[in-house]
Amino acid sequence: MPIYRIAVGTPGEASHPDAIRAALAEFFSMLIFVFAGEGSGMAFNKLTDNGSTTPSGLIAASLAHAFALFVAVSVGANISGGHVNPAVTFGAFIGGNITLLRGILYWIAQLLGSVVACLLLKYATGGWETSAFSLSTGVSAWNAVVFEIVMTFGLVYTVYATAVDPKKGNVGIVAPIAIGFIVGANILAGGAFDGASMNPAVSFGPAVVSWTWTNHWVYWVGPLIGAAIAAIVYDNIFIGDGAHEPLPNGDEF
Repeated sequence: MPIYRIAVGTPGEASHPDAIRAALAEFFSMLIFVFAGEGSGMAFNKLTDNGSTTPSGLIAASLAHAFALFVAVSVGANISGGHVNPAVTFGAFIGGNITLLRGILYWIAQLLGSVVACLLLKYATGGWETSAFSLSTGVSAWNAVVFEIVMTFGLVYTVYATAVDPKKGNVGIVAPIAIGFIVGANILAGGAFDGASMNPAVSFGPAVVSWTWTNHWVYWVGPLIGAAIAAIVYDNIFIGDGAHEPLPNGDEF
């Protein structure tokens, strides 16, 4: 692990105009993503009068999240890197691609974006509940942690392969859609078991607005572990030392 590349950052970094703009980009991208993703679930509940989840509902959730994330990553890519996920930001930090201070700024923006999106949804729908992520019957917290680790590993591995790797070439063009696709596919795999978050901010907003914290820790521990493993594996095996090239915004991703 090239630990020497992990950087704290300078005290003035958090107030630098580029960092502020990047954080704002993360805020708006997260708002767009959560409004569409959480909103699709609320629309399903309205159409089914709060009926039980069906295969068609799972497919709808998968498509809504895949499409919305594709857009959210695309619109933020040239400003902040289009992380739209605290786990992705954590993975970028572990690989030495973003400083700790900028990462914390991203986290704050991402969490606020999710909360604001859920507040807007609750108001726009006339008070409908923004349901927090929860575990299905028969699924333990540790079952869900493993799900979240594996799914987030796939997500962050995809991010590294298509957006971070200096050798990505033209593959970088398809990064947003590849990232959206892996999230959509993982929702089809894990959605029926634990909701398939892969994103602490996506879980945080509904939890705050509904004030439901049961097993909420699962949706932080699993994604952060999965992101760290993916970053370490991809960075050490496929990128290696000396291959990192800084991007114009001051970070490598």
